[in-house]
Amino acid sequence: MAKEAPLKEHVFTPYKPKKGEEYMSEGQAAHFTEILEAWKKDLMQEVDRTVDHMKDEAANFPDPADRATQEEEFSLELRTRDRERKLIKKIDDTLDLISSGEYGYCETCGVDIGLKRLEARPTATQCIDCKSLDEIKEKQIKG
Repeated sequence: MAKEAPLKEHVFTPYKPKKGEEYMSEGQAAHFTEILEAWKKDLMQEVDRTVDHMKDEAANFPDPADRATQEEEFSLELRTRDRERKLIKKIDDTLDLISSGEYGYCETCGVDIGLKRLEARPTATQCIDCKSLDEIKEKQIKG
């Protein structure tokens, strides 16, 4: 599975739950919504930069080596953008989970994923135990 791109420009303050605050309260949900929307905005800006770069840099080089180098560079950028496009979809799905009140709970066993894990990986859908088991199973299957 591809690694998620980290937040580039936005620094957030880790959430400090108030005494007696329920897990995934309105404040916590708003905190993660802010993180996810900032991340999505960064990714969308990167997409725009790529389009602009490809328009500006597109040239028909007479030298086949120069042309091949440019095509390889564009191909790499497009693969990166495709991974980011999938991540934007995952962010949108996560924002939908927040809206529906289902965010922050393991899709496998239903326990709290935990604030620290979600801050490290805001799109996480499994608790650390279930994710670890899935990774072990995947390694055993692939050998």
